[in-house]
Amino acid sequence: MSTGAPVVFIVDDDLSIRKALRRLFQVAGFGVEAFASAQEFLERKRADELGCLVLDVRMPGMTGIALQEAIIAAGLSIPIVFLTGHGDVPTSVRAMKAGAVDFIEKPFDSQVLLDTVRKAIERHRQARQEDSELGEMRELLSRLTPREREVVDMVVQGMLNKRIALHLGITERTVKAHRAQAMEKLGIASTAELARLVERVNLADARRAPSPAADETPSDAST
Repeated sequence: MSTGAPVVFIVDDDLSIRKALRRLFQVAGFGVEAFASAQEFLERKRADELGCLVLDVRMPGMTGIALQEAIIAAGLSIPIVFLTGHGDVPTSVRAMKAGAVDFIEKPFDSQVLLDTVRKAIERHRQARQEDSELGEMRELLSRLTPREREVVDMVVQGMLNKRIALHLGITERTVKAHRAQAMEKLGIASTAELARLVERVNLADARRAPSPAADETPSDAST
């Protein structure tokens, strides 16, 4: 994971806007990279950079909304603050539903934009930290044998050793051995810690899973 200073990426086809935004964010102490088109940004952006994308909505070629969709499809993780010279409510709603941090109209208030970007970067920092921790947890869980993972999942569900043994067709002593081995591999000492670890990973995985309802059209959803 990259540990460099946060970078504000600017994508706007208007040169004067790019220059003004570059000055604003450089004076505020951010690293800044500016692009005249969405395609330029996609060719440059790396997946592991901490930062925020300040993105114009309407541009020739690929629009800001289309770039947002491309970023999501590519699996890139970066908060987006949209700038627009047009009060397009449907577009703003669509962008926010897709995860945009905010939608700011031009001419913008510099302090409002700075505050919004700072908050977005802090959220990004926290999300990256959580992803790193979850990655470590998944790596620990991957060390378990299939049987150890079965036992762990049942322990987390609140099942007692005797019931687990009956369910799996093994002895209670064997259940205790699998449980002890699993906890040693995971580096934890209590059932409460075990439950927190497994439930945190399961919750994160559930959040990432696509929702079937998201692909429904309004007519599909109403039938």
